[in-house]
Amino acid sequence: MPYAYDDENIFAKILRGDIPNKTVLETEHSLAFEDIYAQAPVHVLVIPKGKYVCYDHFALEASDAEIVDFTRAIGEVCRKMGVQPGEGGNGFRAISNAGEDAVQEVPHLHVHILGGRPLGRMLQKA
Repeated sequence: MPYAYDDENIFAKILRGDIPNKTVLETEHSLAFEDIYAQAPVHVLVIPKGKYVCYDHFALEASDAEIVDFTRAIGEVCRKMGVQPGEGGNGFRAISNAGEDAVQEVPHLHVHILGGRPLGRMLQKA
């Protein structure tokens, strides 16, 4: 199996209830909570409850129900946090890092939803 899931990563501990969080949304297959190291006025992490290391792992192996739930959870978080463009918000950035080159710090799929201020360009030329 190319994806080795670590049951001791911080998000696994949050899902087990070992570490508290500030929940924004919980669904059957997803959990969204405030990032403790917020980089913007709105900074919410959305994670699947399943053991998926990164987005490609999830896209290839998650059930249809998990994929739909996770995608809808991201939309609902954007709505709840008031960052949807055209719905009163000025937009958001969704980021999911995968692997060493992307500097993925926690080996559990997570999407950062950032908004509430202009975020600037995503990347600068190296």
